[in-house]
Amino acid sequence: MSALPQPTVSLPSPNLTSPATTKILLKTLSSSPSLTQLKQIHAQILRSNHSHSHSLILKLLVSSPSLSYSLSIFNHFPNPLPSLSTPFLRHLSRSSRPEFAFLVYQRLRNEGLRIDRFSFPPLLKAAARVEGLAEGKELHGFGFKLGFESDPFVQTGLMGMYLACGRVLEARQVFDKMSYRDNVAWSIMIDGYCHNGLFDDALELFEEMKRGNIEADKFMLSSILSACGRTGNLNYGEKIHDYIIANKLLVDSRLRSALVTMYASCGCMDLAKKVFDQMAPKDLFVSTAMVTGYSRHGRVEDARLIFDQMEEKDLVCWSAMISGYAESDQPQEALRLFNELQVLGIKPDQVTMLSVISACAHLGILEKATWIHVYVDKNGFGEALRINNALIDMYAKCGSLERARGVFEKMTRRNVISWTSMINAFAIHGDANNALSFFYKMKEARVEPNGVTFVGVLYACSHAGLVEEGRKIFASMVNEHKISPKHEHYGCMVDLFGRANLLREALEVVETMPLAPNVVIWGSLMAACQIHGETELGEFAAKRLLELEPDHDGALVLLSNIYAKERKWQDVGELRQLMKERGIYKEKGCSRIEMNNEVHEFLIADRNHKQADKIYEKLDEVVSQLKMVGYAPNTRSVLVDLEEEEKREVVLWHSEKLALCYGLINGGKDSCIRIVKNLRVCEDCHTFMKLVSKVYGREIIVRDRTRFHHYRNGACSCKDYW
Repeated sequence: MSALPQPTVSLPSPNLTSPATTKILLKTLSSSPSLTQLKQIHAQILRSNHSHSHSLILKLLVSSPSLSYSLSIFNHFPNPLPSLSTPFLRHLSRSSRPEFAFLVYQRLRNEGLRIDRFSFPPLLKAAARVEGLAEGKELHGFGFKLGFESDPFVQTGLMGMYLACGRVLEARQVFDKMSYRDNVAWSIMIDGYCHNGLFDDALELFEEMKRGNIEADKFMLSSILSACGRTGNLNYGEKIHDYIIANKLLVDSRLRSALVTMYASCGCMDLAKKVFDQMAPKDLFVSTAMVTGYSRHGRVEDARLIFDQMEEKDLVCWSAMISGYAESDQPQEALRLFNELQVLGIKPDQVTMLSVISACAHLGILEKATWIHVYVDKNGFGEALRINNALIDMYAKCGSLERARGVFEKMTRRNVISWTSMINAFAIHGDANNALSFFYKMKEARVEPNGVTFVGVLYACSHAGLVEEGRKIFASMVNEHKISPKHEHYGCMVDLFGRANLLREALEVVETMPLAPNVVIWGSLMAACQIHGETELGEFAAKRLLELEPDHDGALVLLSNIYAKERKWQDVGELRQLMKERGIYKEKGCSRIEMNNEVHEFLIADRNHKQADKIYEKLDEVVSQLKMVGYAPNTRSVLVDLEEEEKREVVLWHSEKLALCYGLINGGKDSCIRIVKNLRVCEDCHTFMKLVSKVYGREIIVRDRTRFHHYRNGACSCKDYW
């Protein structure tokens, strides 16, 4: 098939050299010609003795759809003056190939052609856009030789270049040397601090600017409000808002968006909503800021209300809403929203996929996890390091160590997060040997462990009773790796000693640690006392915890349980009345199980399920079978004033038992039953699951609040140490 002929342009006679010809050629160039048409015009210019006309050549350079062709024209133009080279440099610095500006600069330098002070700002802008620090420094040195270093336009360009390259100190040195600093210079320096994460420096510089009686513009104020939001500095953010009102500044959509984002980032959603409600129309950016703010602070219903009211939504907004559901323990809603996104044909990015993977991890359902892994590979995310790290965590939380390890083994590149994710995976599954093995392999691979890595390793030691190994690793963290222990590390050590019934040593850690014990520390000691029935120390730990967090439901429930064990029913009643008055309720046990792509949830004594009658019939059958091998309901965990028979019923109706019976009814004969529980598995349910795995010959995997239990042939992977 032959190519279509290119249209030609109507050109003036080659012999015409009058101003009229120049005018016609300029008009022709203004009509956005194709490259073929442009070459015809170029030929006409050469034939009509206009080849030395700066205005025509410049128009030719900036009109070309090919930057390479423009560069070729420039390189063949003899002795270009700044009137030609400077506008061309400005054009290149704004183009898709800003690095071409350096080729023009190189020619000018090599041929000793004149470069004036107006050439430096576009050259520095090009260096900033490509983060060309070496080129920027060369320009700085050359500008100094030419005596342009004190020129305010050159200085402003140098600041922008250094900031774009992350060299904040050099930018500040240029800024401090400026004899005159206008709003633009202050704004660039403040914005540069913000972009480089130095928010406190940005606020300090803004204060200095105000002392110099320099009026801030909306761009600068937007940067400052961003800094306040990023640092959580609500007090300063409110002062900026007052400054805007006091100076009667025009609050346009940009500034209003910055105010909304600042308040939302600081968690003041009511103030953010007040500013948001004043906006008309509400643009996409500020609506997304509201969705993100509400989501981050657990107000997903409010976030969804704004999300649903938005006429236009981009991927950032969808991702914010999906993330809100994933992080607010509503993983099913996150996945439902992701399905809507797919129906609309919007292609997700890495940020979206990380939220979806997180939702799958929260849900803990292996079938969903497998599906999302297939989606990741099919849609080109499979090579991304962050995605693979998230997949390891997802599979671990969905009960499949094998698949988590499979992802790890296939990774061509691993970082500290990859190794740490795998160590944590082994830890939560009670496989301390592999957790330690991978920790030492990580060090052999010369990947330096961080504080999170040590939390995982210490957790593994704690849940396997490896006291001496835990001591050594804690010591190596301090002495070998020079990592200062934080609350979570001391919490692991308290947990390590507490689980091993070394409560005196656990208390010694609490009393000698250089940090003030927080809720986590007292909570770890309290939980250990609860496990080992140490009521006096447990009561002490619970009371210390309540001093820090008076409404902590776990501590209040523990105190209630201690009083119940001692049959102090009046104290129990008073404590529960206090909880009722404060609106504090013990978290209800909830268990999830997936069958046939549908998630089923059960609460204690739940009769809302459509198969409730069959489930309770199955439960009676299972209990009868287990009693034949010695099972007797353990009612010690029922700390309410009930008759013994009623206590047995309460124990037997725990949510994980109901989920298990549903799985026995509806699952395949040899299929693995996977249950996710929001609380710690009680002693009776633990024994119950072990016996069912033996009597019914089924593998059962239960994920509770802190770890996994793999039940096979009457035994549990935790070896009854949890």
